[in-house]
Amino acid sequence: MTGETFWNNREQAQKLIDEANSLRGKTEPLLKAAKQLEDFQVMVELGEAEPAAAQLSVQRELEKDLAAFFLEVDSLELKVFLNGPHDKSNCIMSINGGAGGTEAQDWAEMLSRMYQRWAELRGWKSEVTDLLKGETAGVKSVTLLIQGENAYGFTKAERGVHRLVRISPFDSNKRRHTSFASVDVIAEIEEDTGEIAIPPTEFSVDTFRSGGKGGQNVNKVETAVRITHIPTGLVVASQSQRSQHQNRATAMKLLLSRIYAQRVDAQKAEMERFYGDKGSISWGNQIRSYVFQPYRMVKDLRTGVETSNVQGVMDGDLDTFVNGWLRAGCPAKRMQGVRDEEE
Repeated sequence: MTGETFWNNREQAQKLIDEANSLRGKTEPLLKAAKQLEDFQVMVELGEAEPAAAQLSVQRELEKDLAAFFLEVDSLELKVFLNGPHDKSNCIMSINGGAGGTEAQDWAEMLSRMYQRWAELRGWKSEVTDLLKGETAGVKSVTLLIQGENAYGFTKAERGVHRLVRISPFDSNKRRHTSFASVDVIAEIEEDTGEIAIPPTEFSVDTFRSGGKGGQNVNKVETAVRITHIPTGLVVASQSQRSQHQNRATAMKLLLSRIYAQRVDAQKAEMERFYGDKGSISWGNQIRSYVFQPYRMVKDLRTGVETSNVQGVMDGDLDTFVNGWLRAGCPAKRMQGVRDEEE
């Protein structure tokens, strides 16, 4: 970064700066934690030399400081688990309503809001790149681009079918309904990475009007872009940007990411990586249940993590579930489970 020619290529320079900041974000907290640990050891030694009456005060201070210290160490540990080739990348999240009709479409929209709130709480940016509204309420499908450090690494924990139980606001008899929506998460692949290339003859590009808010440019000009990958039949679309060029670039990223995800899945045969098999969007395949009535509970069926703070979860408080999934799936935890069984 100190070289004379560093800024000759501004785009490449920015990527290098981002990488350097990412490395600092990993090393500096670790060095800080090591220094804090040394300070705690000194405090223990000093406390032991104090009279018995003063030792209690030192102990209370240590316990308070250690509680905050352990939270920071837990955060560092989670970053160690995110060691996949694309864990640090941005992610593309697709939400689709499943069994339940209007109920499911409303549930898909609620999930979209929940994930956008979660991204905001984590300091990430979220953008709706494609949206298909339901006939009565909610959305049939929505695609979000979530940008931020380790966005894919954390968000991949949400891949699967999500089940909702509540008294339906669309039922005049106020009966309880069960709805389903699927969440799919893939890593964003840049066009210039060289990991995947699509010949121009293998895809077709269509343009259409976005509609909705945005003025004459959006409503009268075909700025939205739809790209179809002919060999696989994959279709992606982008209509969030104001220009056709920007929407085409976004749609191409979506297509590259989806094709890459499929290829990795075929090679690895690990159904929980990149493009995991969620099964049908219905009973027996859900990863998490959200119960609004008769009691209030959100429970992850993979890890057993649960909470009665349903409103907090719907407002984006998902870290407990995501962190629990990461810890349950890390190699160190699996090996510890093997050792426990052997003992």
